[in-house]
Amino acid sequence: MYKPLLIEIGVEELPALPFLGELPNIKSKWENILKANELVSDFEFYYTPRRMVFWHKNFMVKQPNHSEEFFGAPEDSAFDEGKPTAAATGFAKKCGVEVGELGRAQKGDKKVLYYKKEIEGKASKELLEKMIHGFLKSLNFGKSMRWGNCEDSFIRPIRWLTVMLGDEVLQLQLFGVKSNSFTYPHRSLTSNKFTFSSVGNYFEELNRGCIVLSQDSRREKIVSQMDALEAISDVVVERDEALLDEVVTITELPTVLMGNFDEMFLKLPPEVIITSMKENQRYFPVFENGTLSPHFVVVSNAVSNDYILIIKGNEKVLHARLSDALFFYENDLKKGLQTEGLKSIVYLEGLGSLYDKSHREERIGAYLATANKQAFFAQRKELSEDAQSALLSKSLLLAKADLLSEMVGEFPELQGIIGYYYALQAKEDEMMALGIKEQYLPNSEESPLPSTLFSAIVALSNKIDSLMALFSIGKIPTGTKDPFALRRAVNGIIKIVVKYNIKFNIRTVFGELSALYAPFDILQLESFFIERLYQLFDDVNPSIITAVIEGGERDIVKIAQKIEVLKVISQEASFKEVVSTFKRVANIIKDVNCDTELAVYEVLLQDEAEKSLFEAYSKVTSKEYTSFDGKLRALFTLKPFIDKFFENVMVNVEDQKLKQNRLNIIASIYKAFKSIADIKEISV
Repeated sequence: MYKPLLIEIGVEELPALPFLGELPNIKSKWENILKANELVSDFEFYYTPRRMVFWHKNFMVKQPNHSEEFFGAPEDSAFDEGKPTAAATGFAKKCGVEVGELGRAQKGDKKVLYYKKEIEGKASKELLEKMIHGFLKSLNFGKSMRWGNCEDSFIRPIRWLTVMLGDEVLQLQLFGVKSNSFTYPHRSLTSNKFTFSSVGNYFEELNRGCIVLSQDSRREKIVSQMDALEAISDVVVERDEALLDEVVTITELPTVLMGNFDEMFLKLPPEVIITSMKENQRYFPVFENGTLSPHFVVVSNAVSNDYILIIKGNEKVLHARLSDALFFYENDLKKGLQTEGLKSIVYLEGLGSLYDKSHREERIGAYLATANKQAFFAQRKELSEDAQSALLSKSLLLAKADLLSEMVGEFPELQGIIGYYYALQAKEDEMMALGIKEQYLPNSEESPLPSTLFSAIVALSNKIDSLMALFSIGKIPTGTKDPFALRRAVNGIIKIVVKYNIKFNIRTVFGELSALYAPFDILQLESFFIERLYQLFDDVNPSIITAVIEGGERDIVKIAQKIEVLKVISQEASFKEVVSTFKRVANIIKDVNCDTELAVYEVLLQDEAEKSLFEAYSKVTSKEYTSFDGKLRALFTLKPFIDKFFENVMVNVEDQKLKQNRLNIIASIYKAFKSIADIKEISV
């Protein structure tokens, strides 16, 4: 039998961000509890800032019946001359029956005591209190609180509770609150609760109480109102999905309103205005013709016939915030970008100040520019190499200067961006200023990369210094802990290097820059770096990455190219056979030192198969290849020659010179393959 089940957990206003962090887990956690209690059923989950609701249209009123089987001692040891032994009486007691009620069953080659027990499913209403309590305790919002005399803790105090099965309000008590048949309408209407007599009546009363229970409906309402506003006002409202999620979470009856701010604030960098709107007020910025306009959109949670006062109130708050920002901005411009104050800001103990970090980054930038000289100096052909080097040096030395500004003190998330605008105001070169702006990119998984090679060198310098500096003082990530985001720094380095085709041999770069730091294990840093390749190329067979690394490649661009080539080729039907042959090659020459000169003397070639193989190998390796794909496919053409060699030629002959010559042919082929990847490492 099925009945509808309604669960409403009423709370004081839920903080949006912690709640959204746990939201993806809420349905699955309730599903797990349903499954554990054999009460699995479909349901809807709704939330507003003041309630969490589970709605089951069809919920089992009791668990299904089930049976349990019990197997006891062998029959011949359960009875002695027809009388039950302790084994029989003990088994009967365990099953809750008399010995005479026990049956027999065949288990293996013995007949044993047996009992099948039919277990009646429990009524759902007897289970729900424990189930809901377990669910609430399973939720992880980061922080929780206690209130009143309640011993349990939760993200916010629970103020009311409804658990209704059919039309029956179940008499439960959770977190000091008894289940009842009332809820609350929108705060703007009244603070009084209202009662309902049935589940259907609950939804009707919420509707009358100006509560849009479905989060999806609230989102649709906000988006459609924004669409209408755009059509009427000929503007574009920026649809920040994360902000939209937050606004949906904090409203019960959303109403989209547009307010204005004084045009004088448009002299501020647009990022300042937008950040102030979003972070402080949860406003959506508005654009006209692709440019930030002196308007904003706020989603009100009020019930009103006249929203003018609400708009005015929000305009007043934003005016105050932007006034402060403008004051900071103008003060900063008077001072300009200065670096002297960085000397007094400690970067990390053992690594000096931010001033020291800036100078290390300057030296790293000069090193990278020189290593990639042709591409780097081709960016601004109207400038001399010395002039371009000077711009790079200045960009890196000024990169951290905006950390001293009042604006970054107020908006720390805008560091770098603020420095960009201050550099432009100081009439600095635009490419140099852009380097300051993009020094932290990429700063997330979805973040864009630096937009120019110049900015890329600036960003690399920042990340390389952070990485090497922290390794040099033993601040190395362990397990899931990575307080300085060094894994993200490596990801960023790899992405930038690959995009701009920058010469970056891990071992060479870290080795040559290590003089800037206290001595540390460079190979440990190299291993840490290589680990990230498996994460970045998560759509590739991991053994392919291993094969490339084991081949000895340490140039990031070449590693990426080789991985992509092998990813494609490994999916071809013939690849498995090639790998099989190559593994045989690797096995035969396992005792040959491939790092020595592998001399092959043609005068010692006797069998036609070894002559053909050496001729084919010489022909393939004598050519120049423009891609790893071309070279690898050319080497794959040696497979039939290798197979024929194995069929017809004995390698382990008594004549040591002949044996070594044949081993060197095979080892040379292995070495040629290994210049791309150690194919034997690939699992197919």
